[in-house]
Amino acid sequence: MNKIALIGAGGKMGLRLATNLKETKYEVSHVEISPEGQERFKQETGLSCVPREQAITAADAVILAVPDRLIGKVLAEFITELKPGTAIIMLDAAAPHAGTLPDRSDITYFVAHPCHPPLFNNETEPNAQKDYFGGIAAKQHIICALAQGPEEHYHLCEQIARSFYRPVMRSHRCTVEQMAILEPALSESVGATFAKVLKDATDEAARRGVPYQAAEDFLLGHLTILLAVAFGVQPNGKLSDGCMQAIKEAEPVIFKEDWLDNIFDPKAVKASVVSICK
Repeated sequence: MNKIALIGAGGKMGLRLATNLKETKYEVSHVEISPEGQERFKQETGLSCVPREQAITAADAVILAVPDRLIGKVLAEFITELKPGTAIIMLDAAAPHAGTLPDRSDITYFVAHPCHPPLFNNETEPNAQKDYFGGIAAKQHIICALAQGPEEHYHLCEQIARSFYRPVMRSHRCTVEQMAILEPALSESVGATFAKVLKDATDEAARRGVPYQAAEDFLLGHLTILLAVAFGVQPNGKLSDGCMQAIKEAEPVIFKEDWLDNIFDPKAVKASVVSICK
């Protein structure tokens, strides 16, 4: 799989992927339909876009750097033009798990999603320390799934994913269903919601008279050690008796008793990805 067509090259993710693929062994044709995106792509990468028809007919793999809700629609526009054995690489599991992909048995459907740089890492370079998203300077892990296609395509597609998400450390193999548990359920329904709640709580502390910067510094500092203890990063880490008592009293106030089942139930996960794709 040496010839790649990158669809949506002028978008945020398309630009990141195109930049990382520039210095690899792959021959990449870039596709962007909007004039604004084409101009942005040329200014930021120094490369030019080509018509979609030209890119996909010769491609061994097609990367879809487009929003989840558009993947099925965009792919349906050219699915019949792909040669047998072409690999379609998506950046999220929502579309395949929601069942919005066109039915064609002789092509491969592969998903690769970044974990983003870990909170606890060993980055020492300033550029890497400030690369919170990943794919620029900071190392990250990735998650991959072969939704459809021959087993030998897994390794080939994973190598492409390692190239456009580089620098990559661990690459984890999951099923599409497991990837949907990771996102949206774990990372967005839980992680993003918790992040918003933490910011809301910090704002509330400031509203009640605590200087905002003091509240932010206090919470973010405590989160570092609390997460280190919770995930076993801190050797022999242990929460104080007072902290454990506070958790015991606050948990039933903040969370519904069955919140984990409500978020991670397979039907709830499926409903979430269907909603995202709509």
